[in-house]
Amino acid sequence: MTKKDLDTRFNEAVLIAADMTQASLPQDVQLRLYAYYKQATFGTLNPSQNATYHLRDAFKTNAWMQISHLSSDEAKELYIEIILSLLKK
Repeated sequence: MTKKDLDTRFNEAVLIAADMTQASLPQDVQLRLYAYYKQATFGTLNPSQNATYHLRDAFKTNAWMQISHLSSDEAKELYIEIILSLLKK
């Protein structure tokens, strides 16, 4: 599969996710989607970039740090897998 194909599929998954309501998704799924999206689009988190530490931000930062070993392409694939699994429900 070419990178363009992956990017196209990822962008389509992001559009699908944008139409989903937060209330319809469990918080753990929201955190995983957030982390995969950030890893896919921004790369590995630099903890010094996050100067504010509200509880919500801490959970998001932790989720992102836990998957920091993934490449951008791996994160995109996992993001797509979650969206597709949600559509099957």
